[in-house]
Formats: sequence, C-alpha cells, structure tokens
Amino acid sequence: MRNVTMDDPDQVKRVGKGIGIFFLALFGLILFLVGSPIKVVPAGHVGVKDLFGVVSSGILPPGVRVVFPFTRVVKMTIQTQEMKETAEVPSKEGLIMNLEVSLLYRLDPSKAPEIYKTVGRNYDSVVVEPQFRSAIREITASYEAKALYSAERERIAQEIFVLFRKMTQERGIVAEQVLLRKIGLPPVVANAIQEKLRREQEAEQMKFVLQKESQEAERKRIEAQGIADFQRIVAQGISAQLLEWKGIEATEKLAQSPNTKIVVIGNPKTGLPIILGGEK
Repeated sequence: MRNVTMDDPDQVKRVGKGIGIFFLALFGLILFLVGSPIKVVPAGHVGVKDLFGVVSSGILPPGVRVVFPFTRVVKMTIQTQEMKETAEVPSKEGLIMNLEVSLLYRLDPSKAPEIYKTVGRNYDSVVVEPQFRSAIREITASYEAKALYSAERERIAQEIFVLFRKMTQERGIVAEQVLLRKIGLPPVVANAIQEKLRREQEAEQMKFVLQKESQEAERKRIEAQGIADFQRIVAQGISAQLLEWKGIEATEKLAQSPNTKIVVIGNPKTGLPIILGGEK
C-alpha cells in the first residue's frame, strides 16, 4: 500500500481543489440568498425596496414577491402598537403629577418608504415617543389637578390624542387612541381634591333637589288654580232656572217610583220635592 503524506504534491493539489470548491459553493449560496429576486413579506407588514441605497417609493404588500436581483427588502410593521409613557408633568396650578398614559398607533403603509429614508426603522423612539411626551405636557399644563379626578379626564385624553395626531400625521404615524391609566399625586393633595369634588357633588345634588321641589310647588299651584277656575265657571253656569228645572225632573222621578207614597212640593220658586213616606 502506498502511504500518502502532505509532502505528496498530488495530495496537496487534491485537498486545495476540494477546499476551493467548498468555498466557491458557499459563496454561490450566499450570493443566491442575497441576490435572490424572490422575497416574502409577512402578514401585518409592508416591504420597502432598497437597491444599493436607492429606496423605491412603492411598497410591497404581504405575500411572496419578485423583485430585482440584489434588492434588499426592509420589512416594516403596520400593525397597531402600544406605547406606555410614565411622565412627571405640571398642572395649571404648578403641582407635579405622575401620569401613566398609553398610546395606540400604527404606521401609514403609504408613508413607509419616506419614514425609512428620513427616520429609519426606529421611528418609535425618534418620532413617536418625544412627540407623545410633548403633547402630554402641553395639555396637562392647561388643566388643574382636580380635572384628572373628574369627568374632564376623558376630555384631557382626547385633547392629547388630537394634538399628537396633528404633530405626527404628516410623518406617517396614525394615532388611534390615548388612554389615561394612572394618576399620581401626593396623598395630602389627592385627599384634598377628592374631598372638594365630593362637596361639589353634594352641592349639585342639593341644587337638583331644590329645583325639583320648586317645580312640584309650581305644579300644585297650577293645579289649585285650575280647580278654582273650574269651580268659578260651574258657579257662574248654575242659574235659578236650571235649579227649578232640576227640581221638576227630580219630582217626576220620585212620583214614578213604586217606593214613593207622598211627595210634597216645596216652595214654587226654589223648593225641591220632600218625601214623607214610603214602603218598608
């Protein structure tokens, strides 16, 4: 048997050739994967085409797509995202409040190429977060702290939403909703605000009760006036002739009754019949 060593020129050539073929195949595989014209865009994303630094204005919708070889497809999510912000903000009277606010937002698909070119994929930290903080501070500074413990809380959240949308919609950020989750104040201040709100609610309730009582008194007055007017009209309508006619009708009915024995006619002008006896 022949012993083969690395000193054998033929053996060295064969090994070198094998290594060369291996690296060539590996390079070809990498080249194929990188330069492949077939790309897959996941659901809830759009693809931005980048060919050697030149970004196309068009987007690739989800699915299997064919692009120009060596085009890099940057996948950007268009799903709803949530950003939670904890901020210390001043109120109108200068109190420092700790707020926990949530923002629901998403990327406008048509603006994805522009966002990628001007901001990059980290647009949430570059655009969304600072603008959201700015909107929170600007709105809360125009309200007193007690407003966050009342029905105005929803109004404040809506104003933050409107201002943030105005700040970012041209950049391709679509705001969906703003939620005020938690409000933190020093215990003494929070208790004082809650006590003040409780007293205001009691005052409003008493005002409602007094208004209701006033309406009830007015209703009774109108009812009494109506009864008085009715009695006056009836009194004006009863004449001597009507009373005499009613007396005649009563006399006739009594005379026809089988239980009547004696009917005495009273005064001719105003008298009514008098029953003196009847069957037992």
